[in-house]
Amino acid sequence: MGLGQFGGGLGVVRWLHGLGARVLVTDLSSEEKLKDSLAPIAAAIADGTITLRLGSHERSDFEQSDLIVANAAVPRPWKNPFLDAARSAGVPITAEIRLSVERLGSTRVIAITGSAGKSTTTAMTVCALAASGRDVRFGGNIGGSLLGALPICPQGWTVLELSSAQLWWLSQASGFQGWSPAIGVLTNIAPNHVDWHESIAHYIESKSQIRRHQSSADIFISSFGTEADPHALRCASESSAGAWWNDSWNSLAPPANSISLSIPGEHQQRNARLALSITLACAQIDGESSNIDAASAALSAFQGLEHRLESVGTIEGVRCFNDSKATTPEATRLAIASFEDIGRIHLIAGGYDKGIDLSSIRDLAPRLAGLYAIGATEEMLAPTPPAMRCGTLARAIDCAFARAKSGDILLLSPACASYGQYINFEERGKQFVSLVRARQSLKHC
Repeated sequence: MGLGQFGGGLGVVRWLHGLGARVLVTDLSSEEKLKDSLAPIAAAIADGTITLRLGSHERSDFEQSDLIVANAAVPRPWKNPFLDAARSAGVPITAEIRLSVERLGSTRVIAITGSAGKSTTTAMTVCALAASGRDVRFGGNIGGSLLGALPICPQGWTVLELSSAQLWWLSQASGFQGWSPAIGVLTNIAPNHVDWHESIAHYIESKSQIRRHQSSADIFISSFGTEADPHALRCASESSAGAWWNDSWNSLAPPANSISLSIPGEHQQRNARLALSITLACAQIDGESSNIDAASAALSAFQGLEHRLESVGTIEGVRCFNDSKATTPEATRLAIASFEDIGRIHLIAGGYDKGIDLSSIRDLAPRLAGLYAIGATEEMLAPTPPAMRCGTLARAIDCAFARAKSGDILLLSPACASYGQYINFEERGKQFVSLVRARQSLKHC
């Protein structure tokens, strides 16, 4: 249910098909929108061992199957009418991430979650662990599926980036026995995905799954309780799970601003410190040397991830950055804080309405060189001047360049999801890169 665009749905379909299962893929999207995900299974579709039901769902499919594998992104699965039909018919329901952790176990797993920074922290952790001499691989929300790559080296480590939705599927509330990793990591908490969870409290409680079933021998790592801003802590307190992020494992990770990084931002320093703390924790569990100097050197050379404060170059004298992965106000504020002078930043923000408060971004307009709002949330972000309603990314870029001066910064950091205008944040980021680089090409013609 829900093939999706990020590879997890495709991974579980191919895995089940490889085991000999007859697989029905049902998705509300059209064949055209799913063409990239469908291409690798074209032969199985042609021979009838994989069947498609696209553009709609049918209740009978859910009542007559042997197993339902729901995409973790399917909204409010606890009351979805088609999943309810499966429950009423006694059909078991699971998700790709649950199938994965059932086979991975927990003893050699590091799981990272948070409202912002989890993808970069995951990538940094893989980088640091590999440099320290450990066998490591990654999966989860960062894309793809590990199901086709199991089993792994017995002494290797698996690093999972986990979203709040995936963590709900690993909770007892979803009908599972509950799962937490040997090393659980929280980057931070800020309001997000209220459209999926229906409340901030439910979102935060789902995040707490990262620690809820840990044993006394397991390790939890976070600096959220000590480094969080007051607004974030107030939001986190809305959860009935209590301050579950406190009492983090104490490691010997380097203090603030002591790691030389190639990517800007104090938040990247925090991500790097988490990665080094994880490296130290793995060394403690393994009873081996941490090789922390090698891990630190690898992080110094780390160039960051695509769509995460990615430098696109200097065009018409303006430094351009693609931060399309910033889908929360917290992530956008962190991106803005990476630069010395907010008054030189031309910010493009907006997109799908996830039901979260965007006022902290809206209120930055008088301090920014420009705020250019796009998508469904443009009225929320630009109710009055000086913020501008631009509608589309192309128009926002044109407006920004028309006003920008040499030495200014053009930053795409939307604070919103991409749905409605784009398939995903990656498509949005790629269009930004294409549009700004096209200006450079035109100038040289």
